[in-house]
Amino acid sequence: MTLRNPWNTFMLSVALALTTLSGLASGAHAQRDSTDDESLITDPRVQHRSYVFAPTGETLPYAVFVPSSYRAGTPAPLLVSLHGLGRTYDWLMGYQGFLDYAEEYGFVVVTPLGYIRRGWYGSRPTEIAQIAEYSEQDVMNVIALMQDEFSVDPARLFLWGHSMGGAGTYQLAVNNPGMFAALAVAAPAPRTDLSPNVLQAVRDTPILVIQGTADELVPVELTRSWVAGMRSLGMQHVYIELEGADHTDFIASNRDNMRKVMSFFDIVSKP
Repeated sequence: MTLRNPWNTFMLSVALALTTLSGLASGAHAQRDSTDDESLITDPRVQHRSYVFAPTGETLPYAVFVPSSYRAGTPAPLLVSLHGLGRTYDWLMGYQGFLDYAEEYGFVVVTPLGYIRRGWYGSRPTEIAQIAEYSEQDVMNVIALMQDEFSVDPARLFLWGHSMGGAGTYQLAVNNPGMFAALAVAAPAPRTDLSPNVLQAVRDTPILVIQGTADELVPVELTRSWVAGMRSLGMQHVYIELEGADHTDFIASNRDNMRKVMSFFDIVSKP
């Protein structure tokens, strides 16, 4: 229908503008859309779940893997896993070998969304400031849900992430020192203006860093500088640098490298 009356056209423009401003003023809703809640992994071992995010009343998804060895009442390790920029919340569940090794080592695995697919888990500023806050809070909420439902061993609560998820791993660990028993990052993407000295808060937490030299998104020099910072802080760390490896496939499509990550967590989980 065409609005021929200029006054009607003007009033419609005002109404649309007010609606937009109202959405922005109400917080982060303006940046969420249906693609944020998409899932791609169809592996029957993956449970797709959701909960109501109290600050906004929205329903947020997360994915869970439970090994066949899990028994309620028997403390089990929990591996919190953070996806890369723009990926679906269940994306990491599809990494080659990931769930096979989680089954072998007896790890419960959870993959939160981080409020939106580009929320950075609070590790970088976002266009709407609350998005970063909500992204970090979503992960903490999902951890709490897992601890409420499963017999999680607090001494074997682990955190890892790829790319944006690696930056989020640094962020959440530093903001919650002592919470995670060990960390791992694959091609981590922290802010370039951030000093590795922030890791002082988790200097006693073992960490694995895995990085390719041919990564075009996260320069190997950036990761080397963070590893040097870990060394200067006296952190227990393992650095694996893979000659010629890229940003994504070296971990997402390589069972051997995924095994390195899972073996690290298995080793540090031993008494």
